[in-house]
Amino acid sequence: MSLESVRDYFAEHAPDITIIELNESTATVEMAARAHGVSPGQIAKTLSLKVKDDVVLIVTRGDARLDNRKLKDALGSKARMLSVDEVINWTGHPVGGVCPFGLENPLSILCDLSLQTFDEVLPAAGSINSAVRISPLRMAELTNARWVDVCQPL
Repeated sequence: MSLESVRDYFAEHAPDITIIELNESTATVEMAARAHGVSPGQIAKTLSLKVKDDVVLIVTRGDARLDNRKLKDALGSKARMLSVDEVINWTGHPVGGVCPFGLENPLSILCDLSLQTFDEVLPAAGSINSAVRISPLRMAELTNARWVDVCQPL
């Protein structure tokens, strides 16, 4: 279901983007980087957070860590990671396949500035063995994301 919602999303909004499906799991940054032959930084991981009563998705480079102070400054409040069940309920995607495309519910998307280091990144595509190759700027444009600085310097 989740992969299908991402397929439908790209069919409508960006038919030129092809979903890559592999036979192996790419559920972690390390697994995805190895499977796609890229550095861990090029894997665009999507984090699901609860901020007060809102759920937001933050897309950042795979080797970055959230900076709690920067996060609180950018979001105006403390945030907590969603539970596995909450992730599925809010995004429609399984943990390891969460991406900002084809979401179950409309959510605010934030892209960390660290993604702009790369010309191309690989976010998941709704399943634990799928991804897309996309420029960070196009990903932000397609998802109406806001650019933020919420990660620790690498």
